[in-house]
Amino acid sequence: MAHYAFLDENNIVTSVIVGNDEGGDTNWEEYYTTFTGQTCKRTSYNTSANQHVGEGTAFRGNYAGVGYTYDTENDVFYEPQPYASWTISEETNWLWTSPVPYPDDGKEYNWNEETTSWIEV
Repeated sequence: MAHYAFLDENNIVTSVIVGNDEGGDTNWEEYYTTFTGQTCKRTSYNTSANQHVGEGTAFRGNYAGVGYTYDTENDVFYEPQPYASWTISEETNWLWTSPVPYPDDGKEYNWNEETTSWIEV
């Protein structure tokens, strides 16, 4: 069982389906693209933070979800940016990272974009 993400003209995921496994002579990404008229990219249900859960190889950074972006240059999916000050890159395993690390004192915090800091709950 394979999963496929459909992209709009801005490479934003509009839907994800369960489709045919790759194999044989059919390129399913091309088939679904032609059939729907939307660009289609395979996504791995078992990939998160550029790590594969269980056996296998990480595939396209993260499992695609509706609203995620497909980065054509790096061939990865990533979730919407949570705050303007947060960044994403291969070094962060395609996860958004705050400019200030989350405190590790065991307390609970929320991000404050106005002050670009963590505020204790």
